[in-house]
Amino acid sequence: MADWFTAEEWTAIALSLKVAAWATLVSLPPGVAVAWLLARRPFPGRILLDGLVHLPLVLPPVVTGYILLILFGRQGPLGRLLAEIGIVLAFNWTGAVLACAVMAFPLLVRAIRLSLEAVDTRLEQAAGTLGAPPWAVFATVTLPLALPGVVAGAILCFAKALGEFGATITFVSNIPGVTQTLPSAIYSHLQVPGGDGPALRLTLVSAAIAIIALVASELLARRVRRRVEGADA
Repeated sequence: MADWFTAEEWTAIALSLKVAAWATLVSLPPGVAVAWLLARRPFPGRILLDGLVHLPLVLPPVVTGYILLILFGRQGPLGRLLAEIGIVLAFNWTGAVLACAVMAFPLLVRAIRLSLEAVDTRLEQAAGTLGAPPWAVFATVTLPLALPGVVAGAILCFAKALGEFGATITFVSNIPGVTQTLPSAIYSHLQVPGGDGPALRLTLVSAAIAIIALVASELLARRVRRRVEGADA
């Protein structure tokens, strides 16, 4: 199998998996928090927050990438502050993580929110009447019951981050070995004569990883759901 891909292609595959994994990890805590706010807490500006969360789904990915470049570029207001503490996002793999996380965040939040909304609030109220503080109710009642949605959302986030192209190439460019992920490598191959073969190979790899992630999402969600239902019984 090592002979099927060039060293540069293996690097693109490894970088894509690395970026998608980190994008999922950094998205999970704020994703759970935002989903809980939208599902459980009415507050002024809730509709605005909901719109902002889902904005990357309707904006062209290039626009999202350009906004990230303005904000987090070396001359951007946030980019300069981060650079002072040694964090550089633009034209770096860490910037690819940010771009992928932003693009995948709506899918993560939506899956978790739907799962939270399906949790019977009477169980949370019962735990509260027994003296459990709100954080304990969330950790021991709400989150375990919503775990299938959290798992499904995390894997969907991973799959989306794996295939992100527009925002990533706009924000961090397409630098082999540094920011060139699978979609960027496929794009590069399609720009040169004779690149159809390598592009097809990488396309098949990308499709296979995405399918595995989606199947794993469904299987894990079912397994967690059975455990939750068994615990309830």
